[in-house]
Amino acid sequence: MTEDTTFGFDDEALATRPTVYQSGLFEGQVVMVSGAGSGIGKAIAFLYARLGAKLVICGRDPAKLESCAEWLRRLGSPDVLVHPMTIRDPEQVEQLIDVAWLHFGRIDVLVNNAGGQFPQRALDYSVKGWKAVIDTNLNGTWYMMHAMARRWQGTGTRGNIVNIVATFQRGMPGVAHTCAARAAVTYLSKTVAVEWAQYGIRVNCIAPGAIASTGFRQYSPEAVKAFAGANPMKHVGDVQDVAEAAVYLSAPSGKFVTGELLTVDGGGVLWGEVWTIAKPDYFKVNT
Repeated sequence: MTEDTTFGFDDEALATRPTVYQSGLFEGQVVMVSGAGSGIGKAIAFLYARLGAKLVICGRDPAKLESCAEWLRRLGSPDVLVHPMTIRDPEQVEQLIDVAWLHFGRIDVLVNNAGGQFPQRALDYSVKGWKAVIDTNLNGTWYMMHAMARRWQGTGTRGNIVNIVATFQRGMPGVAHTCAARAAVTYLSKTVAVEWAQYGIRVNCIAPGAIASTGFRQYSPEAVKAFAGANPMKHVGDVQDVAEAAVYLSAPSGKFVTGELLTVDGGGVLWGEVWTIAKPDYFKVNT
């Protein structure tokens, strides 16, 4: 099964993209990636597999996970553990880690990529819609972080957490719910990075900007067209940009980095505004 090429990449291309990292970098290590069935999560899993890691992948869509797993085995990770689940359920999170630990005997890196949101005016949010985004992007991420850190602390092993968040620094009209959740995850990560340093656990975040992936499907064509102009580099990024950032933070290259937010957005937070919904006439400049 090949990834939709609408947004500039497919599985074949992703599997052969050049990388600055040497093969075997993660030989003997186990990496868990949530939301690995598509988009950024799949790209992250692909790169770790190419670098020799054993993979645990989870998400809500078994078919997408199995498709990803087929590629991971071809890319150098023959032992892939596929575990469909939802991060919104702390009991399922605990079960995931139990199963993964029993299977591999260790987990070295946790990449919290699973999440989601929908573009809508904040005034139009329902209580259910707000809770759904907060429960996934904030609570779900916390359940994964907390359960994994407790396992590392309890077994006396070192660990590494990379949380995929968003460029919330200047706000993103249309996704106020995810801005709230992602900012919370970032400052949660900064706090526990200090608390957990004594256990040899590093915690960092990556804030992707406009990254061409299947995630673009939830936005209007007008919004997607505007994304490229919302940074000084005048183009969108690709999923490999985020994958390489995750490897940097979790490899020896990031051994003295913890509590940080690495922004991968072409300078967007320094440059322009990003509207994920139709821009109101009030904010349009008259010419």
